[in-house]
Amino acid sequence: MGRLYRCLRAVVRAVTPRMTTTWEEPFSGNPSVFVCNHVGAFGPIDMVVKFPLRDEVRVWCNEGIMNRKTCPAYVRQDYWWKPGCRLEPLYNATLPYIAAAVLPPILQSAPTIPVYHDARVMTTMRQSMKALKEGKHLVIFPEQPSGFGEHHIWINTGWLNVCTMFYRATGKNLTLYPVHIDQKKHCFEVQKPVMFDGNRTLEEQQDKLVKHLAAGLRGQHIKE
Repeated sequence: MGRLYRCLRAVVRAVTPRMTTTWEEPFSGNPSVFVCNHVGAFGPIDMVVKFPLRDEVRVWCNEGIMNRKTCPAYVRQDYWWKPGCRLEPLYNATLPYIAAAVLPPILQSAPTIPVYHDARVMTTMRQSMKALKEGKHLVIFPEQPSGFGEHHIWINTGWLNVCTMFYRATGKNLTLYPVHIDQKKHCFEVQKPVMFDGNRTLEEQQDKLVKHLAAGLRGQHIKE
């Protein structure tokens, strides 16, 4: 973690409301992945600033927004404003470049793991494996935007390959915790975890894992 991140974290903690955390089950301490709803920019900020395990997590972050060159294009396609709104020309001409000047140095200073969507994806996996083996936990935001302030019902699943890789490397199963970040209640709701089963293929258990995690990160309780 860089000095810039530590300074900004202290400022955010000082000037924003505190958040409480509820655990449906006590934290096991085992190698874990916290699977969260995004809540715009608030989700990632809250997880690295206010979550109880903030010093023990590494957050997956799209590399496109961490790179000054690609950040403007990323902002334009990520629904930072409502398409067709009256101020869209102004937003389009200013916000992407402000973001490109401000965000990359902050995100590079924060405890992030860049997420690549090309041949460099193995870099993401290697860094994730390294963090887990060092006793850290991962934070992942798998929702896919479908519009301004909206997300698809389905969630991205490519990250689940980390579970298989970690089991093959260590013989240990990752524990997956759905986390619903409730901005109105200022609360992290850590739902009942589900554990990856290394004795089964990912394909055999993916539907069950995804159903549990997608419901949990949206604050819905699953009846087993």
